[in-house]
Amino acid sequence: MPDTPAPQPGFPPPPSAPGSPSHLDLPFPDGSGAASAVHAIGGDTLPGGGARRGRDPQAGGGATREHAAEGGHATDGGHRPEGERVAASGSGTHGGHAAADPSATDGGRATAGESGRGGVVERGSDAGPGASGGGTRPDSGPWAGAVGRLTGLGVSQGRAAGPLIRMAAPPRLPAPRPVTDPGAEAATVVKALEAVAEDLGRRATAVRAAGAGAGESSGEAADILEALAMIADDPMLREEAEERARGGLDAAHALDAAFSGHREALAALGGYLAERAADLDDLKHRAVAFALDLPMPGLPAPGHPYVLVAEDLSPADTAGLGPDVLALITERGGPTSHTAILARGRGLPAVVACPGILDVPDGTVVGVDGTTGEVAVGLTEDEAAEVRERDRAEKARLAASSGPGRTADDHPVKLMLNVGSAADLRPGAEGVGLFRTEFLFLDRRQPPSFEEQVAAYAEVFRQAETVVVRTLDAGTDKPLPFLELPEEPNPALGVRGLRVDRLLPDVLDTQLDAIAEAARATGAQAWVMAPMVTTMGEASGFARRARAKGIATVGVMVEVPGAALRARRLLQEVDFLSIGTNDLAQYTFAADRQHPALADLLDPRQPALLELIAMCAEAGREAGKPVGVCGEAAGDPLLAPLLVGLGVTSLSMAPVCVPAVREALAGLTLRECRERARAALA
Repeated sequence: MPDTPAPQPGFPPPPSAPGSPSHLDLPFPDGSGAASAVHAIGGDTLPGGGARRGRDPQAGGGATREHAAEGGHATDGGHRPEGERVAASGSGTHGGHAAADPSATDGGRATAGESGRGGVVERGSDAGPGASGGGTRPDSGPWAGAVGRLTGLGVSQGRAAGPLIRMAAPPRLPAPRPVTDPGAEAATVVKALEAVAEDLGRRATAVRAAGAGAGESSGEAADILEALAMIADDPMLREEAEERARGGLDAAHALDAAFSGHREALAALGGYLAERAADLDDLKHRAVAFALDLPMPGLPAPGHPYVLVAEDLSPADTAGLGPDVLALITERGGPTSHTAILARGRGLPAVVACPGILDVPDGTVVGVDGTTGEVAVGLTEDEAAEVRERDRAEKARLAASSGPGRTADDHPVKLMLNVGSAADLRPGAEGVGLFRTEFLFLDRRQPPSFEEQVAAYAEVFRQAETVVVRTLDAGTDKPLPFLELPEEPNPALGVRGLRVDRLLPDVLDTQLDAIAEAARATGAQAWVMAPMVTTMGEASGFARRARAKGIATVGVMVEVPGAALRARRLLQEVDFLSIGTNDLAQYTFAADRQHPALADLLDPRQPALLELIAMCAEAGREAGKPVGVCGEAAGDPLLAPLLVGLGVTSLSMAPVCVPAVREALAGLTLRECRERARAALA
């Protein structure tokens, strides 16, 4: 299952009836058939950057994509008002462009940035990537009043509009000053790091308390703040900064040098770890500000709702967002950034990797579409208010839905939650489909004790009817300090997930004991599954150990093609399968799941990936055992019916995604879902 929570449902609403304009047949990324009402995560784009547009319920005339050829050119065959152009937006493909049908336009074109996103859309203008204004306002469409449009990577669905306010720049490091008392500078270094750790710790406590009082999910945000506090309190970092101060640097420069050294080491590892290097930048800015006797960087507080814009938001800032933030836009960042993860969990529309956004003046009213990655620049206040009202009405309508997941002809599909702790639980779902236990292990020098684990698991078990617990998923892009795993030349293909057990079997044994004890103490129906299973031997060995501990229902995750190809045999050893589509796509297409230029290969609509999912589902039907999917694909209301049509029996997702997925399934019969699946695999 993917580690990144799925985006919140927003516009357009889920399909309601076959044959309606929202049930468009769209070509798959490799051109191998039609997929009804499915779209790419983070933006409707094709390989090479060609844009695919569906009909927008707010637009005066729907623009539908009828054809797209791999390599970049896409033709928009639907009606669009004269002169309106389409941006190549959203999924990080390289060097592509979108061209509007000449019969429907006055010859304007959309350009994309070097990464296939970042173009501005304007009527009657050929503005290049990252432009932010000019041109005549389009006379209809979802952002009819926009002067110009920017495009980035949509990472959290929904729409919002309001005045843009940029984060204040970090403190500037002054020129080095002569040091007469190295001991005093070293003492300032220690005080600065302690102040940062204490500040983040206080904020974590406040976030937990505020979330508990409001019934909101705060566990993940507080966990991130606490993890950052531990980094600031790291003895190695402190010792290095002290050493540099005693060597003659003033406190601010000693801190800057120590953090920079750690950042370079992290960035050199690439992928997810390189994205985490930005976390160190935020901590450095806070510590340097303290050393210079300046206020620590923080969020704007204008006293009214606003759209927050930054070069890249730190996890500390993202975790502390208040209710006055309507949406997030960053110039940098990626789909695995903390900005993306927490925005999805909170249901905030978010666009990252949006070139040119920092050139838009503060106070400019912008519209944000977290599904397509489009940012409309220069709306009027009335237009912004209308966007907000429509989004509120849509969210309220979806939130009013309830009941179990079912198709229109009453075929049951369990809708479950992805959680990291009890704080993430919400009513309205049918249990927990993914309990990510690694949040309990993050940034610890010693593993959590047996008693500590029992308490954490029992807290979740007491509040959910069924809980699927994933054993520790660590290694490679999720390093845990206490594991002390050796460096690897290609860690994504190395020791991760269940493979950690080869080196440290005691970790898994303790965890299985704690899960079993928590289930006994609460009387819960606890299922357990192992991540990164690749062979029959691994599956059978894990199943024997778990059952010997007293855990009755044991499964494995399907994250590599080898496991999918052996799904029938795996189900002779275990009781269920859970498909992690992010990793399964990564290994099927040899495409790093963190690489923004390969997003088209990681699109869950890829036929090869769908065939592997179908193999697992068919094996489950034959064995009479459940096969589920969780994460991005499961939480997408346009993709969920397709997965059900393939034979998936449960979908697990972020809590905010449940209402839209429930409604999408309720609008289709099982036969219609299967027809979509057949078309997708044609």
